[in-house]
Amino acid sequence: MKIIPVLDANTERLFLTMPLPLYRHDPNYIRPLDRDVLAVFNPDKNPRFQHGECARWLLMDPSGSPIGRIAAFHERKVEEDGELPVGGCGFFECIDDQEAANILFDTAKAWLAERGLTAMDGPINFGNRERWWGLLVDGFHPPCYCCNYNPPYYQRLFENYGFQVYFKQYTYRREIATKLSSRVGEKAMHTLQGAGYTFSHVDHRRLDKAAEDFRIVYNDAWAKYNWASPISPENARQLMRSLKAIIDPKIIWFAYHEGRPIGFWVSIPDVNQLIVKYVNGELTLAGKLRFLWNRWRKNCKTMFGIIFGVVPEHQRKGVESAMVMAAAKVLQDRSEVRYEDLQMNWIGDFNPKMMNVARYVGGTIYKTHHTYRYLFDRSRPFERHPIL
Repeated sequence: MKIIPVLDANTERLFLTMPLPLYRHDPNYIRPLDRDVLAVFNPDKNPRFQHGECARWLLMDPSGSPIGRIAAFHERKVEEDGELPVGGCGFFECIDDQEAANILFDTAKAWLAERGLTAMDGPINFGNRERWWGLLVDGFHPPCYCCNYNPPYYQRLFENYGFQVYFKQYTYRREIATKLSSRVGEKAMHTLQGAGYTFSHVDHRRLDKAAEDFRIVYNDAWAKYNWASPISPENARQLMRSLKAIIDPKIIWFAYHEGRPIGFWVSIPDVNQLIVKYVNGELTLAGKLRFLWNRWRKNCKTMFGIIFGVVPEHQRKGVESAMVMAAAKVLQDRSEVRYEDLQMNWIGDFNPKMMNVARYVGGTIYKTHHTYRYLFDRSRPFERHPIL
């Protein structure tokens, strides 16, 4: 077996197509859009390259066929006191062979160690956490848009190498038609009656306002964590514009206090249902027409919650429940929307508040992903992600 770097158009194409034979007989696999994967490794499209770098490799068998792939990356950030300098690996795919997996992991480890990193998280993304993050270990259902899906044996490959669970991330699911419990409703109504609180969904004619509201809440609620970076006004506008084609305004909700945004619940239609599963990685004209048809016919039955949050000073006041209640009144009106289920993505086991919110609104765990950490110094004590 031989490791080769991904350096040109030919090896990049092999990087995209290498996993396909692994999933040939898996009816739940949905091939990601090539352009979504390539964007991660394009310095012109991924702002992480401004303060980071990455590399990719393929593992070839003696006949010259690709049997594995991996990417490694890190960001040059000022680490907090006591923080390990941690890099990442991701986009791992491999045949069911521990030796092959070990070669891939060793390659990523060596590259990171040369750059001064002392640990490796994986499988993660060279980008935001809502995409390509974690190893699926339970709930092998069809993946939602830009979510990792993998064979069950990958868990064995990671753990036999020495990776340990740094945290678990859950996808909760609930049926839209199921009524909220009276307990949730009572708490929500109490908050709604509080002076100065309002709740509304996005106006598609005012996406720049929605972008700025999102930026304010995100920077207040999330940017304090070392894995997140503040969002600039321009980046927020670019994000909203990139979603414009798929946005359903009635499933993106904001909470306000005296006119200032203090919470959001952002969902999108599951793009995998609208288009990705029909196009085999390439967004052709026929695929775009299929997307327009499915969107017009409201053929997407799953709304995919990608982020939910309330700024710290307004937590524990029922704002979360009130926002969900306001949204439910619209979502459960079949003349307004036709979604059948909600999947609430990426709720870490280190965030018991959000786990409680998900259970509170009737969600149950539907999928479980593991984010692993591998310490290069094997004598160093392992610590899991701290509870928020």
